[in-house]
Amino acid sequence: MTATQQTRRVWRTDKAGDLRRLTLRHEALPTLQAQHIRVRVHAVGLNFADIFALAGLYSATPEGSFIPGLEFAGEVIALGDEAQGLEPGTRVYGCIRFGGYSDTVDVLPQHCRPLPGNWSFAEGAAYPVQTLTACYALQHLAAVRPGQQVLVHSAAGGVGLQAMRMCRILQVNPIGTVRDTRKAALLRDQGFDEVIVRGDNFAAQLARQLRGRSLNAVLDGIGGALQRASFEALAPTGRLVVFGAAEFTPAVNGAARIAWALKALWRYRQRPRYDAMEMISANKSVLAFNLIWLWQEQALFDELLDTCEAMHLPPPLVGHRFAFDEAHRALECLRSGTSTGKVVLEI
Repeated sequence: MTATQQTRRVWRTDKAGDLRRLTLRHEALPTLQAQHIRVRVHAVGLNFADIFALAGLYSATPEGSFIPGLEFAGEVIALGDEAQGLEPGTRVYGCIRFGGYSDTVDVLPQHCRPLPGNWSFAEGAAYPVQTLTACYALQHLAAVRPGQQVLVHSAAGGVGLQAMRMCRILQVNPIGTVRDTRKAALLRDQGFDEVIVRGDNFAAQLARQLRGRSLNAVLDGIGGALQRASFEALAPTGRLVVFGAAEFTPAVNGAARIAWALKALWRYRQRPRYDAMEMISANKSVLAFNLIWLWQEQALFDELLDTCEAMHLPPPLVGHRFAFDEAHRALECLRSGTSTGKVVLEI
């Protein structure tokens, strides 16, 4: 991009409700606001929130036309008149409250951080959302302590793998669950010994894995019967932290959408319900959050990023890379549940 370039490429939908409405477009660059910086984007991280937003199933989805995407990495190319802290030429990763599927983004400088020197742009784009999610879940909500056991569902995915790595740093013992042996092998290659390939009787599998040890926390982004069995296995003072509901991931094409809608309705009616009086007696807690509201809490945003950076985590695992014009293929890869690590668009 040059200083005279007046357009940008974006993936935009005119209205939430159908992923097929997402189209690649050329648009005029907006006027750079005084407090913002402009970043030439080289990589975009994909999240399940993108899929749910495009399908109209995400509570924070903008009204009308919008550009999906919550995280990116690139190079600062311009500063607004009042922007401070990052100079042109700085390689950064950052977060944005929608608008990430673009080759150029304008953001507040405090929502970006310099990219570690040995990291690629793809690794930078894979870092902020999943790492902030894992950190907030483990340290602020689960409040884990050394020596405890933590169950991490979808442990080979973006959030799950970062949570597994954080557990090791926090000196708690992670037990990861995955859907197949291929993902289990990936986790073992990453140095994690306690892995469950989920089967029909997950409660029995978990009991065998715990071998009488207390289960102190659960991180779940799936839901359903798996979540309920995990909650019931918690020891007194245990905490279930919920940050997603992958069991409701929508289908794309027409025929599949009808079948999905019927199944989703049944699952919604069968979803776990937790009674506060019962939780008092059992001395267990259920906590849930949506990371996008963090954009309204700058002090907490800064604190979490500082905490994550202080852990000196290795670069995130980028499991799947797609060209920027392959957004639909990349979203299907993520939606399928077969991906490992992070799915990233590269420009």
